[in-house]
Amino acid sequence: MNQAFLSVAWVVSSILFVSSLRGLSHPETARRGNGFGIVGMMMAVAAVMLAADVGNQLLFAIALGSGAGIGMMLAQRVSMTSMPELVAILHSFVGLAAVLVGFAAYLDSGHGSTVGRGILLAEIWLDVLIGAITFTGSIVAFLKLRGSISGKPLLLPGRHVFNATLFAASIATLLPLLMAPAASGLPWLVAMTALAAILGVHLVAAIGGADMPVVVSMLNSYSGWTASAAGFMLQNDLLIITGALVGSSGAILSYIMCKAMNRSLPSVIFGGFGADPPAGTKRTQTQPQGEVVATDIANLGQELAAAKQVIIVPGYGMAVARAQHAVRQLVDQLRQRGCKARFAIHPVAGRLPGHMNVLLAEANVPYDIVMEMDEINHAFPDTDVVLVIGANDIVNPGAQTDPASPIYGMPVLEVWKARRVVVLKRSRSSGYAGVDNPLFYMENTRMLFADAKDGMEKVVAAVANA
Repeated sequence: MNQAFLSVAWVVSSILFVSSLRGLSHPETARRGNGFGIVGMMMAVAAVMLAADVGNQLLFAIALGSGAGIGMMLAQRVSMTSMPELVAILHSFVGLAAVLVGFAAYLDSGHGSTVGRGILLAEIWLDVLIGAITFTGSIVAFLKLRGSISGKPLLLPGRHVFNATLFAASIATLLPLLMAPAASGLPWLVAMTALAAILGVHLVAAIGGADMPVVVSMLNSYSGWTASAAGFMLQNDLLIITGALVGSSGAILSYIMCKAMNRSLPSVIFGGFGADPPAGTKRTQTQPQGEVVATDIANLGQELAAAKQVIIVPGYGMAVARAQHAVRQLVDQLRQRGCKARFAIHPVAGRLPGHMNVLLAEANVPYDIVMEMDEINHAFPDTDVVLVIGANDIVNPGAQTDPASPIYGMPVLEVWKARRVVVLKRSRSSGYAGVDNPLFYMENTRMLFADAKDGMEKVVAAVANA
């Protein structure tokens, strides 16, 4: 009876998780998709507590309640600006859980046939390997996103050989682990865990800041495969299905983002973005290569008030300043004046996949005016004013014109084709990729040096008075 109940619960929960992913594919259905995921997880947890042998249910309930309480507290306190760091650290929890469960399963693996135990040990080995890489890699990603350590890639001499050596040494522990009787192979499992942990640190440390959205997505994929491996280890069908869904969707998203950056997935995973210019070229200088022309709030307000078409390009600077609500007020003003105001979203804007879309949805910006890069790039030549808010690398024309640039070949928003480009930034510093932007020095570009939120609030007032 218990097994039949669990099987039905697994099937229903799996359907809800698939429905959740489908709902999360579009902003209009994202809330419903999130609800499906919550219900599916609650059903899965309840089924385990009611039908499975979980030992002391009181301890289980205490652990579950504590985790839920901490999660709710974090969700309420963490701002949208810090969401990338939160996602990264949550991935580390998945990796750590997989490692701990793997060790527990190994210590209890002394029973069963030789073949069956061998298969179980191989599953444990794989679960702990991926879990350890995910755990330490996610912590490094968290520290980079938080700014606690530099976002520049750590490029050690012979780093690829170092990675290959660590991975080969990890694989070498599998055979002794399989041959050791009972739990006597524990030192080999510990050694493999240490090697995998070092590999996770080095893999993410070697990845530059410009690739962090892809890193977050890949860590999400790693956490999924970790959960799937744990499902095989624990003979839990729901974990297998859920892990496969998360792992495959994270990998697909990473591929899509790499394509948007004109990068290959292996080049991102093994790090070094921006470290070496293409062969036969000279490194692009990071010092400013021109003079910028500044504007002020009054002039920008007049230009926006007179414009018939306006495109706003949000970036991480908007997220840091939490300026999305002021931006929405500006868009409302412009649309009331009969202006065609839209948003242009680059796939890797911000520090998290879909970061800008989430911020704009939080400000209740209509979904139909939030356009992806491929949908709106053709519209810039007919645009009166493009307002770039805290974005840099995603509007850099050097990606198309400078073969020596580290971002050469990356598809970008072609804002420089508009009649007027206004870049709202705190300073003229380079972006997260550390590359100077020729856009700042073009004849039709003006720079508005201000905090994004304060600047946008003043622009809203200027447009109202124009």
